[in-house]
Amino acid sequence: MSGRKLSLPKKVAEMGVPAWNSQGSVRHVLQILDQACQASTVEEALEEVRGFESLGHLIWSYAYLRMLHYKDSDLFYRLLLAEPSFLMPIVYTPTVGEACQKFGTLPVLPRGCYVSLTDRGNVRAVLKEYADAMLPKGADGKPECQCIVFSDGGRILGLGDLGVWGMGIPIGKLDLYTVCGGFDPNKTIPVIIDAGCDDFAPHTNTAKPKQAIRDHPLYHGLKQERVKHTAKGTQVNSAYYGEESLIGEFMTASRDLFGQGCLLQFEDFNTNDAFPLLAEYRDRFLTYNDDIQGTASVTVAAVLGGIKLQNPSATNLLEELRGLRVLFHGAGSANLGSAQLIISAAKMPKAQVLVTNSRGVIWASESGGTYRNEQQKFVAQEGEPKGYDHTDLVSIIKHHKPDILVGAVGRAPNCFTQDVVKAMVSVQDEKSSEAEKRRPVIFALSNPKSQAELTAEDCYRFSEGRAIFGSGTRFDCVANASGTKCPGQVNNFFIFPGMSFGAVCCEATTIPDELFMTAAEAVAHSLDEDDRKSESVLPCTARIREVGLKVATAVVLAAQEAGLARKKLGSTEEEVAKALRALRWEPGAKEVKPKADVAPLRLAAPESERRASLPCGTENRFPG
Repeated sequence: MSGRKLSLPKKVAEMGVPAWNSQGSVRHVLQILDQACQASTVEEALEEVRGFESLGHLIWSYAYLRMLHYKDSDLFYRLLLAEPSFLMPIVYTPTVGEACQKFGTLPVLPRGCYVSLTDRGNVRAVLKEYADAMLPKGADGKPECQCIVFSDGGRILGLGDLGVWGMGIPIGKLDLYTVCGGFDPNKTIPVIIDAGCDDFAPHTNTAKPKQAIRDHPLYHGLKQERVKHTAKGTQVNSAYYGEESLIGEFMTASRDLFGQGCLLQFEDFNTNDAFPLLAEYRDRFLTYNDDIQGTASVTVAAVLGGIKLQNPSATNLLEELRGLRVLFHGAGSANLGSAQLIISAAKMPKAQVLVTNSRGVIWASESGGTYRNEQQKFVAQEGEPKGYDHTDLVSIIKHHKPDILVGAVGRAPNCFTQDVVKAMVSVQDEKSSEAEKRRPVIFALSNPKSQAELTAEDCYRFSEGRAIFGSGTRFDCVANASGTKCPGQVNNFFIFPGMSFGAVCCEATTIPDELFMTAAEAVAHSLDEDDRKSESVLPCTARIREVGLKVATAVVLAAQEAGLARKKLGSTEEEVAKALRALRWEPGAKEVKPKADVAPLRLAAPESERRASLPCGTENRFPG
């Protein structure tokens, strides 16, 4: 990391990386990981990571894999490609949530670019410093970057505002860009926008104490609250808007440095910022917000998968969807994006799509309503609900009779009670025609698993095996009287790798919602006989690279047909798929530096000489 100062966390840059990594427990963790990570083959690496996994606490497996990436990134990706089903839950959800909560207690490694509020007017220099140090150079001598995933840590999974410790999300996301999509990891940049941190908010229905992320001695971001103002009734980050917008400067600098073909993906911004920022930049840059559009796409894919499970011969899944009713419980970016997608892109009648917020069913009238922003107003029911309790979920189900229930509340674990599930079953029982009766589809999408609206076991038990279940975090298979069911993991990694790879390879100008609907259909049509037998609404993660290629192929063909592609890859599915395979990065394709040539992480003076200068209480803190 020599030569880098601007693109490091400011507190790390002030102290120096060796000194930072020599603090208290960080030093010991670094030494443990360095000694443990000795593998030179996939088999050896798998044995080492399984050793940590056997402890029953995946945070150590995560830390080991980060060290493996630092020492031998080629081996790291060969390992992930060899065992995706086992390792993806470690490098990404659900483990990445805990990793972000403890990110500063792990050693600082070279990967990751930090852009701070204090860099306003100098963002281009920050990005250029990182690119010059970390990216390969093209024939013109300029750094090559295919894509950037950037976040401000404002809404990490269901864990709240983690500030710069949210860097684990862009890093993990880009790992899946490579494993599932085919991106060259050397041509990607994970970025954190440091605009302050409002800390972790407690769950309203628990006595869990507030976690002081920002006040932690090893928090290396700005130790200040976010500066906000009210816009259209919601609180937004002031630094992201107006003539001196930090986001605008960042995106413009990225395009200037890496060209208009560099994909810029928004990740884990607070909902109040996510929607207006997407609206501001989606038509001017090659960009999208995965929390809104990617989540919407995979949710629709899972819904279509639920239809496919019940009618394997169905080919026009969208037509089948338009005949159903959907209830989205929770009004965060995930559910709002999903509702908007099926209304706008799938052409589902608005009256058949219901969304709730903390005030119950979202409705709007000329005199008012329960919506809180423009996005909620778009999906609002017309007129105030009457004749039932529109604040009670069971009452809502009995009145509106949804075929599909999607939960993405984030902070209401186990809110899909037995009464809720039984109400969903009763909706089908009450239908007069046998042809109209279906199995209820129920999704619990909140992450991590501790925040899930319902467990797989409870869903099958409450419904007596009749419901089709999917979840944001993977649940184990459940054996019951009707057989063994392995619920699908409704995770964006089925969408964003292929979506992004296809868009970049065909040099798309923009990424409209229609492409996300195309991606959803491609995923649903990827279900095979094993998936159907296990009642998984999405394909097995062992086939994730195959699914990624199918999505990328469908996206390219749709982009070419819509006139969005500046580069044509072929006229048929076979031609496009062949072209994309040739463009995919494979580990081992280029000569890799021997491990001995990788610069070791230097430490500062022995801890005994530095203990007196450390903040009180940090000597033995990791991980709590």
